[in-house]
Amino acid sequence: MGFDKDLASIQESRDLVNTAYEAWQTWRRASQADVDQVCAVMAAAGVQASERLGRIAQEETGFGVAAHKKIKNEFASRVVWESIKDLKTVGVIRHDPARRLYEIAWPMGVIAGLVPSTNPTSTTLFKALIAIKARNAIVFSPHPSAARCTYEAAQTMSQAAESAGAP
Repeated sequence: MGFDKDLASIQESRDLVNTAYEAWQTWRRASQADVDQVCAVMAAAGVQASERLGRIAQEETGFGVAAHKKIKNEFASRVVWESIKDLKTVGVIRHDPARRLYEIAWPMGVIAGLVPSTNPTSTTLFKALIAIKARNAIVFSPHPSAARCTYEAAQTMSQAAESAGAP
């Protein structure tokens, strides 16, 4: 009897989603200060790894120029972080007393992050940042021709997040 790759893939997906859900059970209760600290560390890690990830992405996919991918990775880390760092994503984010309206931020849960082969590392970097900023968990689904570099980018962000206190 042979090994069924489809069944193994389905089980791997289930396991990853379950692990992400368990982490989200804790992360969804994170404070704004904790969220911002973790995201700042993640953004810095993305910038630091931008050249290595750009090179790996170009080598694996054959698309683009490694130096250009480095720039995209830096943008997806530094510029995306700078554009969202002051956004409130925890608790009451807006209050309109005249309309007696409160807007309360609440995370959605586990997000499926689809990653293309054209910009796999920069896509992974920015999607990780925006998911964590909103107190969600994310599981990446890379294009098959970009699986290794997507994994490297996701690991970079995951390790940075965990080093800063994320589950």
